[in-house]
Amino acid sequence: MGLIERLYEAAANAGLLVSAEVAGRTVSVGFLCIDDNLLDGLVRSAAYTITYPLSLLPDLEAGHTVVITGQTYQVRDVRAIGDGTERRADLTRL
Repeated sequence: MGLIERLYEAAANAGLLVSAEVAGRTVSVGFLCIDDNLLDGLVRSAAYTITYPLSLLPDLEAGHTVVITGQTYQVRDVRAIGDGTERRADLTRL
């Protein structure tokens, strides 16, 4: 088990991660929802992102669906972080 996997395992044990269901598998991921005000506060927009070790979801790509706390999201984009052992996926809420 590499450093990233150990960090995510420790974060999951500390309750810092959420469970995500992807293609029938349940894995622990970092989940971030950032609210943003647009048009001088007339419109609110939310950006959804997950982070995870590449070894947990090596086949995750744009178009796949992810279920987090009962809500379904579609993957828009997946990018490598740092040396490539960690990934960040941008999501759209369905």
